[in-house]
Amino acid sequence: MDDILKPRPAVERMTAYAPPTAGRAGKLRLDFNENTVGCAPAVLAFLHEKLDAETLAIYPEYGAARAELAAHFGVPQSELLLSNGTDEAIQLLINTYVDAGDEVIILEPSYAMYRFYAELGGARIREVHYRAGTLAFPLDELLEAMSDRTRAVFISNPNNPTGTAVALDVVEQIARHVPSAAVLVDEAYYEFCGVTALPLLDRCRNLFVSRTFSKAYGMAGMRLGCLLSNDRNLAFVGKVHSPYSVNILAALAARAAIRDAGYVGRYVKEVLAARETLSHGLKAMGIPFHNSAGNFLLIEMGDDAVGVRTALSAAGVLVRDRGREIKGCVRVTVGTQEQMERFLDVLRMIWPKADQEGTERPLQS
Repeated sequence: MDDILKPRPAVERMTAYAPPTAGRAGKLRLDFNENTVGCAPAVLAFLHEKLDAETLAIYPEYGAARAELAAHFGVPQSELLLSNGTDEAIQLLINTYVDAGDEVIILEPSYAMYRFYAELGGARIREVHYRAGTLAFPLDELLEAMSDRTRAVFISNPNNPTGTAVALDVVEQIARHVPSAAVLVDEAYYEFCGVTALPLLDRCRNLFVSRTFSKAYGMAGMRLGCLLSNDRNLAFVGKVHSPYSVNILAALAARAAIRDAGYVGRYVKEVLAARETLSHGLKAMGIPFHNSAGNFLLIEMGDDAVGVRTALSAAGVLVRDRGREIKGCVRVTVGTQEQMERFLDVLRMIWPKADQEGTERPLQS
């Protein structure tokens, strides 16, 4: 029919992204790599102190948040941009540097929003896959895939869902290999691995780094991210940035969150210890898994993956099925020691192969 309103071809071609986010409250949330205990009490107290009717009635002001966050990251304010989660930072890079038909390189499997916004922008996507079996970072394959047609490269470090980490010299090699492309290093899980590409921003003028408050800081509901690069790059990105995309609650909460470094430090320490607890438990049950530099483990359950996920959900334990990307795999967020013991207790009741010897996949970087 001639009167049907049609979307852009890029939108028609897209597959809708529908994460399983409903009905999660009150359950053991090991499915989205969130902080499993919540944000620091100081964040809630600061919001209670600062919020009033007038604050909510006016458009947000970011001066104090930008100043404190820039100091926290050790960069000038001109090298920091606040975004509505890392998702908006990804979209901003696409909008700034990628025209319809341009080439974007995405590692697979990785964070779904890289593909989402690249497809929305009408980009031509070139995939480079993590190496089969080990899930090692495919540096040679990535360098070979790059060309003068490449306009953007997206790298998650550590990578979700594989847990794979890359060293800074590898990041620098990639950025220098494609000087005409925007290279984003997504450091959503930085707090758990401690490796950051921020020191490379002065040497690699096409490099961007993103951070989020959705993981270690326990503020996924606030939707706050940060995009960092040199001031010239961010001046261009700022042109396509909506002036009020970050809400005032997120801007206030971030200030309180970075002031309470002890809270995040204690939580990260607990998670790293609990990751060892989970690893040992899986080995004892004969369940193969991949080492991880993040707050999650990718676990191989073969043909039992869907059934195990369903049984865990029925017991109030949520994990993420990643079988579409890596057959037979589920991803389990690492929380506290107590939470990992609970997960293992439930898993022992439903796992049919507990008498086999465990297998660990070494982390490749």
